[in-house]
Amino acid sequence: MTTHSITVTVNGESVRRAVQARLHLIDFLRGDLGLMGSHVACEHGVCGACTVRVDGAIVRGCLVLAASLDGASVETIEGVSDRGEIRDLQDAFIARNAAQCGFCTPGMLMCAADLLGSNAQPTRAEIREHISGNYCRCTGYQAIVDAIETTALKRVSSDAGGAKP
Repeated sequence: MTTHSITVTVNGESVRRAVQARLHLIDFLRGDLGLMGSHVACEHGVCGACTVRVDGAIVRGCLVLAASLDGASVETIEGVSDRGEIRDLQDAFIARNAAQCGFCTPGMLMCAADLLGSNAQPTRAEIREHISGNYCRCTGYQAIVDAIETTALKRVSSDAGGAKP
């Protein structure tokens, strides 16, 4: 089998590995690096369970080949969570019961963080549109939309509060 040597930064740490040419990013993260937070489900890029960031953009880990990532920066749910980047989103998901079984939650959180990073005040319709590629079989999405909206409102309120003289 053909292997490629790659050096990739995963959650801030440089990793060098020889990977098979056909190894998907999600399998590399889970199998080779033991990062089990992102999940494998459809393996066709339609469910969003394997959502991670590559060079700042969210991608489906089941559609990206690890061998193509030499020199890239990858962030997983473990990385953004450990840094505290999404603590408020996680709290809102818990408070709004948006993480019922939890299987879709890592992908939803990565997707929500992506949205809030580019749009501080999304409408409910914009939230629904942005998460539309992430499947959830438990919540009916209402609680997830509520949690993302709550986080956005709190962030804007907090930013406005800090700006007052």
